[in-house]
Amino acid sequence: MKKRIENTTKLGQISEEISKEHKGFNEWILVASRHDHHTILQILIDGRDFEAVDIQGQPLPTLVYLAREKRAQYHHHFKAGAMNALIRVSSRISNNPIILNVDCDMYSNNSKSVRDALCFFMDEEKGNEVGFVQFPQAFENLTKNDVYSSSLNVTMEMEMPGFDGNGGPCYIGTGCFHRRETLSGKKYNKNYKEDWKRWSKRSVEESTRVLEETSKVLASCNYEENTQWGKETGLKYDSAVEDVLTGLAIQCRGWRSIYFNPKRKGFLGVAPTTLLQSLIQHRRWSDGDFKIFASRHCPFVLGYKKIPLKLQLSYCIYPLWAPTSLTTLYYVIVPSLCFLRGISLFPQISDPWVLAFVFVIFLHRAYSLGECIWFGGTFKGWWNDQRMWLYRRTTSYFFGLLDYILKRLGFTKSTFVITTKVADDDVSQRYEQEVMEFGTSSPMFTILATLALLNAFCFFGGLKRVIADLETMVWEQFALQILLCGLLVFINLPIYEGLFFRKDVASLPTSISYQSTIFALLACAIALY
Repeated sequence: MKKRIENTTKLGQISEEISKEHKGFNEWILVASRHDHHTILQILIDGRDFEAVDIQGQPLPTLVYLAREKRAQYHHHFKAGAMNALIRVSSRISNNPIILNVDCDMYSNNSKSVRDALCFFMDEEKGNEVGFVQFPQAFENLTKNDVYSSSLNVTMEMEMPGFDGNGGPCYIGTGCFHRRETLSGKKYNKNYKEDWKRWSKRSVEESTRVLEETSKVLASCNYEENTQWGKETGLKYDSAVEDVLTGLAIQCRGWRSIYFNPKRKGFLGVAPTTLLQSLIQHRRWSDGDFKIFASRHCPFVLGYKKIPLKLQLSYCIYPLWAPTSLTTLYYVIVPSLCFLRGISLFPQISDPWVLAFVFVIFLHRAYSLGECIWFGGTFKGWWNDQRMWLYRRTTSYFFGLLDYILKRLGFTKSTFVITTKVADDDVSQRYEQEVMEFGTSSPMFTILATLALLNAFCFFGGLKRVIADLETMVWEQFALQILLCGLLVFINLPIYEGLFFRKDVASLPTSISYQSTIFALLACAIALY
């Protein structure tokens, strides 16, 4: 199989020999578009066949290829729709009680993951309460200093265990073992007890061909019409973060979730290798999470008297990403412009009240650094995390908030933006060297470049004023603003390099350089005059 995959990759197409072996490939030839086609389903390996064994003679599990039907007149509901089709088809072919959900860019890294998850489900005392077991999301292609802060170390190593202690982690969309009945909308009952033996007695008598044909209807476009699929059954629709919403609904039906983080990660995936990929991913997350918070699915509304208050509060960490963009933009823009204009916003350095600001600033950063180092990071990795924290709040989360507002006003419709994980050799090489990748024009890059230049102009312009009035000790009034503005300039060094010093294809486009310079100078001119 490895040779087949490698040969297919080199050819860039399916060979004629393999096409003849699997009729599913031939069906794609008759398809006009991948967005408009009938259901394509083939049982590649039938686990009931005694001849289906590996090279060691061990029986192979059933393997099914499914491409659900798609038609222009039917909404396919993105990942949630695909998952629901898989749930229905698998219920017809195997109907096993446990479902493992893994994203297409992830793979199993621990052969004991299935056994570990089953230990929770089959626990004699508490196993019947467990709705799903969530493994951490981990990546195999992270650089030493995690240039785009993609590791999610603090989230997976500290926040998710906190979730677990408050009532159970949220469902993060991958690396998760589900009890099939919970995805079917079943509510937890104290008298519920799983009869594991009944699953082993179940057998399907139909031939492989008959099973394929009868299962296709379950993946058709009109199957879900006038049903509870996407509402009370299966994964939830109308959300860019269907996983979080689905997990919350499962917990509100009384089920408990478990977070299991073994030393050897259960599953590994691929992290974004460019800045734009990372920003787009967080834009989708922030938009979807905030939509949950601002709807009837808000943890405080949906979870009222159903899940503990501490778990409701835990869920609010991520839905409130989007609004934090406004406060961050304020701190990035207003203090710098006021410094340029000569307006002091913070207590002067000799004022005792300055201690409160200094305490919060340095203690919070020191705590953040400690978290990063504790969970295996580096100082440079922490600094990259601070940079990406700033970039995401001023672009991804701001656009996520803007998207939500525009959708509510009816100007745009919901979309599901897939994060591209495929990169060419040059991009991969720059990523491994931890060189920030720009290369393309994007409104996000325009904002980042404008804010970077704005702070540079304000810093040097304000500093000139302070140096000119050095004898009057005016610097005491602006000490905190000098610190803030100086840090913003320092943290944006990769932006300045991309604008003025780098000449490779991954630098910022000339158009963005012109636009950001004009916008920054205009803002400074308005502040001064």
